[in-house]
Amino acid sequence: MTTGESESIPPDNGQQKSRRGIYLLPNMITTAAMFSGFYAIVAGMDGRFESAAIAIFIAMVLDGLDGRVARLTRTQSDFGVEYDSLSDMVCFGLAPALVVYEWSLKSMISLGWAKLGWLAAFIYAASAALRLARFNSQVATAEKAYFRGLPSPSAAGVLAGLVWAATDFGLSGESVVYIAFVLTIAMGLLMVSNIRYYSFKEFNFKNRVPFFAVLIVMLLYVFASIDPPKILFTGFLVYAIFGIVYTLIEIRSRRRSRKRGE
Repeated sequence: MTTGESESIPPDNGQQKSRRGIYLLPNMITTAAMFSGFYAIVAGMDGRFESAAIAIFIAMVLDGLDGRVARLTRTQSDFGVEYDSLSDMVCFGLAPALVVYEWSLKSMISLGWAKLGWLAAFIYAASAALRLARFNSQVATAEKAYFRGLPSPSAAGVLAGLVWAATDFGLSGESVVYIAFVLTIAMGLLMVSNIRYYSFKEFNFKNRVPFFAVLIVMLLYVFASIDPPKILFTGFLVYAIFGIVYTLIEIRSRRRSRKRGE
């Protein structure tokens, strides 16, 4: 049995015949990520919002692993790229939208704004789909150092972090419904915006690094483990805001350069 995507084998009649398959290891990780996203939806429907938020973060970790494993084992494939994109839609598009709706946005019915709740969730989900479609269509021409628009995992991290942190504080979704409403729409719009976000793809994990760098990574892990809900929510929210600030500074710098040139 082969785990390669395609392999030519000589049939009995002497003609070449194509035997197709998929690479097992990276696609198993992608499947595990999609399972985490699906579990987050089910947990959210059951009212287990903390478990739902954690499942989205687990999906995020697995999503970061499948591509690296595929590159390290040289098992990249077009099938894997498409499968990963569909998994991202479940994990970082549908799951966060449905979880935050069940947790908080649904309570807008009692405020007399029933439609606004599910419309905000839909805007986020549709924006995630558009973000993924744009990324896939421009992957060959896009610059590697920056993303165009907020990456869907980061947007999902903000919403999942909000649910987890608020639950950890003992706050109900209804008590922070306005914050959830604004953040849900904001994350959706940032995903389809032209705001630039640093991709961290320039870091080469294969090269040797000073011992001090390893110490910093260890301290970051320790810091994150102190209070994961609040730190993760704050970290992803800061990343989302930083892109806006960086883009505004860049626009201002370009305008100054043009004025000097005139």
